[in-house]
Amino acid sequence: MYEVVIAVDRNEDRAVAVAEAVAGLPAAAESVHATILHDFTDNPQGASVGQVAAVRRATDILDAAGIDTTLAESSGDPGREIVELADELDADLICIGGRKRSPAGKALFGSVTQDVFLGTQRPVLLCSA
Repeated sequence: MYEVVIAVDRNEDRAVAVAEAVAGLPAAAESVHATILHDFTDNPQGASVGQVAAVRRATDILDAAGIDTTLAESSGDPGREIVELADELDADLICIGGRKRSPAGKALFGSVTQDVFLGTQRPVLLCSA
């Protein structure tokens, strides 16, 4: 079984893009297990991962494609949490949705995508919405 970690934030367009990319992998229904991770950097209401609309959208797409999924949640630095989960699961692939930022915007606000790319030796599939 091919293990894929899918990082999903609150943006539904990015969630759809990453789910469709994983669903489009060859023989995905027979050979892929996806773990959908949402990192709560701010969660004052105590929501769970299954309550996040973007996670539900990604799950629906993967379910429709016949892909077995597991939900995971974390709280901390998103880039580090994604890499740590991928290491824990010995994932074959990390799939993330990138957002369009200028180089100055990345320098000022950081980039989860950049943190993942620099923090892992695993293959990373970047999808844009």
